[in-house]
Amino acid sequence: MYKPFLLAGLFISTMTVAQDKMTPELLWQLGRVSGEAVSADGKTVIYGVSQVKLADNKGEKNLYAIPLAGGTPQQLTNTPGAEGDVAILPGNKIGFSLKGQWWEMNADGTNSVQKTKVEGGMQNIRIAPDGKHILFSKEVKVKKVSGADHYPDLTKSNVQIYDNLNYRHWDTWEDGSFQHVFYATYNNGEVGAPIDIMAGEPYDCPQMPSGGAEDLIWSPDGQSIIYVCKKKFGKDYAISTNTDIYEYNLATQKTRNLSEGMMGYDTAPAFSQDGKHLTWLSMANDGFEADKNDVIILNRATGVKTNITKNWDGTASAVSFSNDSKKIFFLAVIKGTEQLLEISLQKDPAQTTEKHIRQVTSGDFDVNGIVAQSGNTLVVSRTDMNHAAELFTVDLQKGAITALTNVNKATYEKIGLSKVEKRWIKTTDGKEMLTWVIYPPDFDPAKKYPTLLYCQGGPQSPLSQYYSYRWNFQLMAAQGYIVVAPNRRGMPGHGVEWNAAISKDWGGQPIRDYLSAIDEVSKESFVDKSRLGAVGASYGGYSVYMLAGIHENRFKTFISHDGLFDLRSWYGTTEELWFANWDLGAYWDPANANTYKHYNPSEYANKWNTPILIIQGGIDFRVPIEQGLQAFQLAQLKGIKSKLLYFPEENHWVLKPQNGVVWQREFFSWLKETL
Repeated sequence: MYKPFLLAGLFISTMTVAQDKMTPELLWQLGRVSGEAVSADGKTVIYGVSQVKLADNKGEKNLYAIPLAGGTPQQLTNTPGAEGDVAILPGNKIGFSLKGQWWEMNADGTNSVQKTKVEGGMQNIRIAPDGKHILFSKEVKVKKVSGADHYPDLTKSNVQIYDNLNYRHWDTWEDGSFQHVFYATYNNGEVGAPIDIMAGEPYDCPQMPSGGAEDLIWSPDGQSIIYVCKKKFGKDYAISTNTDIYEYNLATQKTRNLSEGMMGYDTAPAFSQDGKHLTWLSMANDGFEADKNDVIILNRATGVKTNITKNWDGTASAVSFSNDSKKIFFLAVIKGTEQLLEISLQKDPAQTTEKHIRQVTSGDFDVNGIVAQSGNTLVVSRTDMNHAAELFTVDLQKGAITALTNVNKATYEKIGLSKVEKRWIKTTDGKEMLTWVIYPPDFDPAKKYPTLLYCQGGPQSPLSQYYSYRWNFQLMAAQGYIVVAPNRRGMPGHGVEWNAAISKDWGGQPIRDYLSAIDEVSKESFVDKSRLGAVGASYGGYSVYMLAGIHENRFKTFISHDGLFDLRSWYGTTEELWFANWDLGAYWDPANANTYKHYNPSEYANKWNTPILIIQGGIDFRVPIEQGLQAFQLAQLKGIKSKLLYFPEENHWVLKPQNGVVWQREFFSWLKETL
């Protein structure tokens, strides 16, 4: 079993001599690997590699094949664009989508042919198991919004008219169009008249903004379509997380709700290979977007639904059936790592409980994607804080995990890798908190190092062994910083109670957890306590703003990206109000007075005295621009050294490659200047 890390409390390193170091430019040159499919005979793995072309400010994705047993990869495609929706087809063919159309090629990449010419293109394309139909999504105009919609004689007007909430979402203003699910007959590239199974409905499938092809699937017999949808509109949409699993029957053209009465998120439907059961992920509470995610199984014959992880103290993701339909695989964050688990289904699935759950993998890494099964082997995607995603094979009996692809091997062999330490730190209320500490590649304990407290966003998202192309710990450490990354209250992987504890307590125990971590690590002789910084985005950005008002001169500099500065104005402008309602509550409700008084960073404006870099996306509707502008204006008016990094065309993230490099150059330039 490949174990690149040692036990807790020991340094983790795969190199003893530092060479070149990771840079922003080198980080963006890494190949981004995605698992796609396994061939019908189980001997070949199809995967994608995306390469960013910095000069062109965009990426390029191509498909490759590699033997499951390992070996030399073969490039299958080189057409400009990004191939997706990969499917293994009869006759030793591979199907994929490219530029909105369906393509097919031989298994060796030869004879690549565009099969469809659907006007306007298609998204999230899936061919039915029997090959007789094609399934896809496409945007449809349903509601009148623009001035021209309402007044056809005023075609040059530029106005949007709303009478309900959810007038904008994530980074897009509502224009009356919605993603709908379509299907049509399919015969060797000939597509019949598409049927919109959501005709006239002001709802989206896939779920916006992050849903994809996993939200619409075929039944194994090709006779029905399963899709995920939140059938709510306006204010009802803005305050609810209640998505449901719907089944559309091709013969009757009728739709039924399979998760009716289940009030939270219902997502990620997947069929057993024999078609007898359907599984999906479900949250119990409407409005709680970070609720415990349970695994549901539906007996198709009896209609009985069973929550088979109800009494398991964790939250699941990426659920799928084994090839023999006797097990369910899923991923879960466990103590700062993400691992593969399996559920052995009993003869009567309703008798399956948490006792039948087994953790398959273990180690200081993240198994962050399940690709496909071949015999006793499962192909997965894996990362750690020193390595971007690559494909690995897992022995399902022994749990042994073995590298399959090595797309970025040459890059990592040239640079010194970080040392990573897992610590358990006592919090102010006597709990044990896992904290990752990442060291520079050439770390020398006899020297003193500037140290960064990393504040995770979410707020209920895991701080595990992930590999980010922006908040990259390897990159930070390579510039000579120690990084302290605590698994503070509100993170999955430490039980349901720990995960839920942050709601209505944003500025309370979670902030004290951060201070416990940095104070404890600062006791080390190699930490320069006069050169501490705090950095973070989203809730992490909020945390930085809170710390700026209460840190009592611990920190010498701050960096906040898309952070929440004033909770009242944020509540009045953010779009997914279910999140605001659950975690904070309305500011006019007296029951929430403590939150808006004591946990509101703007209330501590008089105590700000530390240099701060403020980063803000112009089309971030989750944390709109007034948050960053208010914080920057405060710092400027108080005479505090400060800088505003404003990205007019970026949302909550920085997605464009050249903007990403500017972000990183400014990030490290600020630290060099102020720390």
